[in-house]
Amino acid sequence: MWSTSPAFWVVCPCMAVATTSPSTASRPSQTSSGCDSGFGNVLAKQLVDRGMRVLATCFTEEGAHKLQQDTSYRLQTTLLDVTKTESIQAAAQWVRDQVGDQGLWALVNNAGVGVPSGPNEWLTKEDFVKVINVNLVGLIEVTLHMLPMVKKARGRVVNMSSSGGRVAVIGGGYCVSKFGVEAFSDSIRRELHYFGVKVSIIEPGNYRTSILGQEGMESRLQKLWDRLPQETRDSYGEEYFRIYTDKLKNMLQLAEPRIRDVINSMEHAVVSRSPRIRYNPGLDAKLLYLPLAKLPTPVTDFILSRYLPRPADSV
Repeated sequence: MWSTSPAFWVVCPCMAVATTSPSTASRPSQTSSGCDSGFGNVLAKQLVDRGMRVLATCFTEEGAHKLQQDTSYRLQTTLLDVTKTESIQAAAQWVRDQVGDQGLWALVNNAGVGVPSGPNEWLTKEDFVKVINVNLVGLIEVTLHMLPMVKKARGRVVNMSSSGGRVAVIGGGYCVSKFGVEAFSDSIRRELHYFGVKVSIIEPGNYRTSILGQEGMESRLQKLWDRLPQETRDSYGEEYFRIYTDKLKNMLQLAEPRIRDVINSMEHAVVSRSPRIRYNPGLDAKLLYLPLAKLPTPVTDFILSRYLPRPADSV
């Protein structure tokens, strides 16, 4: 069941926050983070079109300015770097000043990065930390700062995870961070139940967004390959590198460019009286990744290992 009243705050940055219940508030607000582009940007605009008050946080001044230009007075923006505690504290105070005693109806955690990704042995600790700090640690810290306002409004938290949070299909920090988002979301959902706060998880399939950055996947993998010790390169072989790169490029080319199902899932989690615990937009999420996650582990391993090329030193 969907609520028809527009009276609540919504925050749409890399994370999003809304301030009061759509059924009770006269001037609702929501806060979102990661609104420079992709899911967060479109969600912020869609919520404004519904007449909601949106507090959007962006990583760049350019992204914030353009989003403000493209919407109306119902949307306000500020800058947020989810890897810096002082930036999160400043953004939380900004939201607190906007929503006042009403509290925050919805916090939408949408900030995310997808690279560096690749075979785990090709990566460094710093590569993992770069992704996990944004996708998981930043999400946790933003949530902890916003929770008192969400509890006051008996609102909801909407966390962006991934099908990669149900089955690890690629190496690197991305799937690691998304498994962490799933665990954090499950634990706070149970803890916040008695406060009247709902927690939803969005688990999209393979969609074409800016999460992989501007640099081509082929050139990124080439840099990872070039920095490896010769012994490691010899163990995999040039043929492995070529096939792995081609398969990853093909997977990205097959990514769904139409993100409407994801945005509609996020919106439903924000405004519905009965939001779902998990949303799985995308046919590949429903027909491939979820079944893989539920199969016996040896069966899943067998299927996914057949997608990977055979290294030169394989047994």
